[in-house]
Amino acid sequence: MTFADSYRSLAAAQKGRARGAPAYSVFVNRPVGRVIAAGAFTVGLVPNQVSLISAAFTFTGIVLLATVPPSIVLGVVVWLLLAIGYAWDSADGQVARLRGGGSLAGEWLDHVLDSTKLVALPIAVAIGWYRFFPLPSELWLLVPLGFAVISTVTFFGMILNDLLRGKRGVPQAAQAGGFSLGRSLLGLPTDYGVLCLAFVLWGWPPAFMLVYSLLALAALLYLGAGLAIWFRKMSALG
Repeated sequence: MTFADSYRSLAAAQKGRARGAPAYSVFVNRPVGRVIAAGAFTVGLVPNQVSLISAAFTFTGIVLLATVPPSIVLGVVVWLLLAIGYAWDSADGQVARLRGGGSLAGEWLDHVLDSTKLVALPIAVAIGWYRFFPLPSELWLLVPLGFAVISTVTFFGMILNDLLRGKRGVPQAAQAGGFSLGRSLLGLPTDYGVLCLAFVLWGWPPAFMLVYSLLALAALLYLGAGLAIWFRKMSALG
């Protein structure tokens, strides 16, 4: 197929939206990923190759945070690398749908890369803070380290939710439908795309530390509410 054919085909192959799917992911990242997926499919890339390209962008940005002194330029570069990596991450599943469906190995690779990213990014922030930021106290390092724990538990909880719901024949969140724009906008502080954008402040340490800490707090509150809801739903399933 041509690029235009691939792009049109993806319109009928989009997965559903979870009720509270964050707005950036829905309205920015997925459409950009659709363009990337159409191009990737047209030139013959397979989903696993798309996943690895996504990882190359993402982990380049992560390494830069831990190794290069902060600056305005570096912050913009890291933001772009992380955001582009996120868009490519959205594209791998869309390429799989264009090819008639993904594989278990591809899904496994995607989840392994995502889980590594979610732990490595806050650890790189902690290293960058320790090496380059004028921290008033080393206790500030607990913020990114805590963010690593929050991100890991949230990601695993979501994966486990879908796994256990699937065992009981309950549709996954994205399949269940019922997208809510209000909940989507409220979820913006927990959106990975917003976290990527925050790195434009990497060259202004006090501003970045404040924004990053607020995002970590939002993620903690979301996790706390989510755990209570998820446990109640799991209890209802038996």
